Amino acid sequence: MEYPESMQEFMDRFHTEEACRKYLVQIRWNSRFACPRCSSVSAWEYGDGTFRCTKCRRDTSVTAGTVFQGSHIPLRIWFQAIWSVVSQKHGVSALGLSRALGINRQKTGWSLLGKIRGAMVREGRERLKGVVEVDESLLGGVRPGKRGRGAFGKTLVLIAVEDKGDAGIGRIRIAVIPDASAKSLRDAVSRMVEPGSTVRTDEWVGYSNEAMRGYRHKILKRSSSEPGYDPTPLVHRVASLLKRWLLGTHQGGVKETHLTSYLEEFVFRFNRRSSHSRGKLFYRVIQEMVGANQA
Repeated sequence: MEYPESMQEFMDRFHTEEACRKYLVQIRWNSRFACPRCSSVSAWEYGDGTFRCTKCRRDTSVTAGTVFQGSHIPLRIWFQAIWSVVSQKHGVSALGLSRALGINRQKTGWSLLGKIRGAMVREGRERLKGVVEVDESLLGGVRPGKRGRGAFGKTLVLIAVEDKGDAGIGRIRIAVIPDASAKSLRDAVSRMVEPGSTVRTDEWVGYSNEAMRGYRHKILKRSSSEPGYDPTPLVHRVASLLKRWLLGTHQGGVKETHLTSYLEEFVFRFNRRSSHSRGKLFYRVIQEMVGANQA
């Protein structure tokens, strides 16, 4: 695993298109060409970054079949965009990214940011396990009318948090759900939590025995003797951080159609909050964008 450790190292290393291509070859093919048709490792390399397999004569490039394929944006700009996103602790908006990269069209910045966010979700990632606290939360700011579950004009999300005891909060998962029915909760929990885990919830009827089948279900009841008691404090802590992040980084201007990508970015950042290396995050995003197997 090789990646830049600082901004200066990043700038020194990836100042040309050739340097960026070589890094993609290193990550995607482990520094050695592999023909997608015949698996041969022998090829002629041309100046434009194209490889011609010496066995089957097929032409290919390291960007073929990746997020970078067909893009008119230079790899240098792609790399700078990825570094900008992962190196900022609280993230960056499409407008901020466009300005940082000198891109005149905000739409281009939005497209870059959307694809980078998509690469923050690793295909086949592990589900949460152990003791997992689960509860819903509403996103969408202050609205008049009904409050709580079923409030109009807001988006309901399900938040799952690993409880690591004295070690604090572990990993998290967040998903948009259509409602708080048993079916919706069951579908979301089964995607986020490993069967056999202990799922801790409040007394909401949606967390029925059928919905929680396959899990050790622990219901925490609200205490009349303790008015301030919170049965799902970890979820509410994460929900508070999420709302603050959406407001601070994106000024709360998040459309529902794009909300999932924002949530995935927040999850990516939160689950790697203790990482001391921004370069490693850069490496992981590049891995996902070229479809490389991750250790």
